[in-house]
Amino acid sequence: MRCLSCHKLNFATFCKTCQSNLLQPSVTQRTCGDLEVYSFFKYQNIEDLLLTKHTPQGFKLYKALAKLSFKPFIKKFMKEDNRVIYVVGIDENVKSGYAHVALLTHEMKMKNVKVEHARLMAQNKINYSGKTLQFRLENPRDFVYRGKKGVEVILVDDIVTTGTTLMEASKVLKQNRVDVLFALTLAGVEP
Repeated sequence: MRCLSCHKLNFATFCKTCQSNLLQPSVTQRTCGDLEVYSFFKYQNIEDLLLTKHTPQGFKLYKALAKLSFKPFIKKFMKEDNRVIYVVGIDENVKSGYAHVALLTHEMKMKNVKVEHARLMAQNKINYSGKTLQFRLENPRDFVYRGKKGVEVILVDDIVTTGTTLMEASKVLKQNRVDVLFALTLAGVEP
């Protein structure tokens, strides 16, 4: 196998050199409505990788990026915390054989962190990619939540652009007596 970045022989998706030189998460924070959103990468820095999300190669890339970002984050976050936290991914639909958001949430699973796969699903399957804020507001995702109530949740998505999807998802969770602690995204587009 070869590193997907530099193409040197390697057993992992990315070699250690590329991991440390190109793929070091630099967490950014922004507020969307009343929701704190933390992104591990700037969209423009990993755009080519993110655009593979509905391809066979995207499976390896998203899994590797989740191991480099989501997994260390949750280990550090839960290091001295004994409460049970739930992780809910936004619209974990299977396309091209896998759900890219599910790859991110799966890496967060540990003793006190319970992943609730496919519990927050959109009824409106419209594609927001490249659409304006006005379009997004006029075409809500109409989320339905079928998960545990009365729990604390970390909300997960792959990319935050305008924040409308995360805000709508958070609102639906709160209507279902779910306390949304914050949201995590793999990448953030600067507002």
